[in-house]
Amino acid sequence: MTALLASTLMTTASAQTKAPAWINNVKLSGYIMTQYQYSGQDGAESNGFGTRFTRLTLDGRASTDWYWKVQLQFNGNTSTLSLSPRIVDAFAEWQKYSFFMVKAGQFKRPFTFESPMSPIDQGFMGFAQNVSKLSYFSDRSGAVASNGRDLGLQIQGDFLKNANGRNLLHYQVGVFNGQGINTKDVDQRKDIVGGVWVMPVAGMRLGVFGSEGSYARKGTWTDEQGNTQTGTRSLPQHRYAISAEYKFSDWTVRSEYIHSTGKAFKTTYNSSADAAKADVNEALGSKADGVYALVIAPVIRQKLYAKARYDLYRPSASWSNSRTQYEAGLNFVVTKNVLLNTEYARINDRSLAKPNYDMVDVELDVKF
Repeated sequence: MTALLASTLMTTASAQTKAPAWINNVKLSGYIMTQYQYSGQDGAESNGFGTRFTRLTLDGRASTDWYWKVQLQFNGNTSTLSLSPRIVDAFAEWQKYSFFMVKAGQFKRPFTFESPMSPIDQGFMGFAQNVSKLSYFSDRSGAVASNGRDLGLQIQGDFLKNANGRNLLHYQVGVFNGQGINTKDVDQRKDIVGGVWVMPVAGMRLGVFGSEGSYARKGTWTDEQGNTQTGTRSLPQHRYAISAEYKFSDWTVRSEYIHSTGKAFKTTYNSSADAAKADVNEALGSKADGVYALVIAPVIRQKLYAKARYDLYRPSASWSNSRTQYEAGLNFVVTKNVLLNTEYARINDRSLAKPNYDMVDVELDVKF
């Protein structure tokens, strides 16, 4: 009788302490990207080891229809926001219907094919220059470095299945603050960002994207008459992208052109004090564009890849200060969780007195 009572109490206690179902769905993952980089830029030569990214992700399902994700970035310091440990993703998404999903929180803006990619999967020593400067990474406008992310609400979906059940059309559109990650809206105006692409054959995507909005600061600036002004200054930003990608037989071929119209603040937002600096960089002008084209080709399928990229960015839509990177390298899959990437780049930066120099990048990436 005593044994039976003890058994009953243990069973009851076990049932009472059993974790909720959603906790059982939580997954912990992450990656570390270590880096050695050499730059031969005249007057600014450098070489050294560093950590490109250290990220930790928690994600799971709150129910059958709800997915959530939180991603933290740990490398960096606390002196500048562009490098500080911070939250990069924090969102929930309703996924009941594949043709209509709703996402809310902080996440990647739906602009370009490359921006949503994880750095560890993108394949090169950095995102293309046009993506970095015109898609909220180290944005041309002067916004806080945001890894392509913003706070907002988005709908997206796939539909129009062919005879084989493969969707032929994808759309995504969102409303965002337009200020970057972990930052409140300033001018009470929202960015509308979206894209649509067709998938005519398996592995191919042909898309167009648009972004209409503004980037604003509340602070002081000097007007054209030399007078000091105080208040909210909003700089309209109008951007579009044309994108193409084809993945087949372990090959990847991708190219994207981005055009931007809109002025930029003179001071990039690296600390809270910069948020009040509202002078405009008139010398930079109001237009910018860029294009890249890349290929990643298997030397040994799923093991060793050769890669090459042409990467052009014109910060003022002019050839006088254009910056072009000619890149080539090898990516080696040591195991499914360990990657070794090597790259050589010849740089032509026409804004420099000596425009041509070399770069070398070696990365050891571990994911878990």
